[in-house]
Amino acid sequence: MDAINESNKIVQTAEKILEQTQEKKEAASFIDFKMVTFSLAGKDYAIDIMHVKEIAKAGRFTYVPNTQPFVLGVYNLRGEIIPILDLRIFFNIEVEEIANNKKLQNLLILTVEDQTFGLVVDKIDKVVGVQRSSIQPPHPLFGDINIKFIKGIVECNERLYVLLDVLRIFADKEEKKEEKKPVEVAGPVVPSVNNIPSAPKPVAAEKTVPVQKVEKDDVSELDIKFISESLVQFKKFTVSEMNKKWIQHRYIEWKKERGDSNVQLQTEADATEFLKPFWSQLTGKFWTEEYKNEIVKLLPENSAKQIVVWNPGCGAGYETYSFACALKEKYPNASIKIYAQDVDLLSVSNASLMSVPADLSSQWFNPYLSKKANGEYTFSPDIKNSIMFEYHDCKNTNVLPMIDIVLARDVLSLCDESTQNNIISDIQEKLKGNGVAFVGENEEMPSSFGFGEKSIGGAIVAYTKD
Repeated sequence: MDAINESNKIVQTAEKILEQTQEKKEAASFIDFKMVTFSLAGKDYAIDIMHVKEIAKAGRFTYVPNTQPFVLGVYNLRGEIIPILDLRIFFNIEVEEIANNKKLQNLLILTVEDQTFGLVVDKIDKVVGVQRSSIQPPHPLFGDINIKFIKGIVECNERLYVLLDVLRIFADKEEKKEEKKPVEVAGPVVPSVNNIPSAPKPVAAEKTVPVQKVEKDDVSELDIKFISESLVQFKKFTVSEMNKKWIQHRYIEWKKERGDSNVQLQTEADATEFLKPFWSQLTGKFWTEEYKNEIVKLLPENSAKQIVVWNPGCGAGYETYSFACALKEKYPNASIKIYAQDVDLLSVSNASLMSVPADLSSQWFNPYLSKKANGEYTFSPDIKNSIMFEYHDCKNTNVLPMIDIVLARDVLSLCDESTQNNIISDIQEKLKGNGVAFVGENEEMPSSFGFGEKSIGGAIVAYTKD
């Protein structure tokens, strides 16, 4: 009898093992998505395993000057030099200051669009397999980061993971869903780099584009098309909803000046002359007191302890310093933080070392200047410390905190239309409820983005969130 019972137990145990094995196989068959999980500031995150090349521990990163704060440097990974990014700083998560870079960091080595780089995270956990259908839509409550960087939320083993969209974060920001046929322009075009369309190569002034005869007295779409192609070719200026009204008005003036038979922009000198009235007052110069007063009137009332400003296209910094002084006048008790960015490396490198012309000391700038031992003037440490000059191309992903004010005068028209829309979307998303944005005096925010306008009788308009 005991032998029979023992035999039954063995059979039951075998059946149970087979049943469990079958359950595991069935469960495994439903796993169609794997992700590498890690933690940042005590919260769980994940990345699609298809983008993870390997995990590693490393330190001693080589510092690279004039890069974003989240770029820790570069690292030699078995002969391949890769950039190292701190994902915590990228997402504005507080990080304890590291005394030296010898401490080993947890690295996720990613490959995105044929580019390899390392991400520093707090802790790398494990590989988790889930059903793709279990990924829920993103929700801002689940992360301390911008919702547009979140691909979804995944629950597994009683833990919630924020699944990051690495393509959205690190890949080119150009829209890939709708590939528009590029406008054909005369002259050779530089091949695209990293999927970012390059601007056409400059054409020598004596080289001309074919003249197209304009027979109508009004401004037709064909007229604007010819002008647009030449402006892109000669000046990297893109005609779009932001500036089309000005272009149409300018074309009528241009036609009167040149006559019907000479309206096309045949050389770079023609394009320069055509755009001459476009640029805002005091572009690339120190502001006069009258101009500063107009700007100050349009600044919102704000009692915040810190005023955050984004200034893309800062150039050599003349307007940036002018704006910093104007902000100090408007918000004397606030800490001013200006992110001033440009693709001209020489300009942004020299901007922080700027010496000020002596005649500014007798103007409205005086309270914000310091006199050096050699008798030259410079901006006071309070003003200088309020500005962070950075080398950055606004075509690329820009990680900034929420912004109170945007100063982007005449810069968006020098971007292609897709980049313009991306930047305006960033402004709309990051601008605080009571914030304002300044663009060029002959630019206007596209109506489709729903900005409101604020002006006080002058040429300057501040755009607000409706």
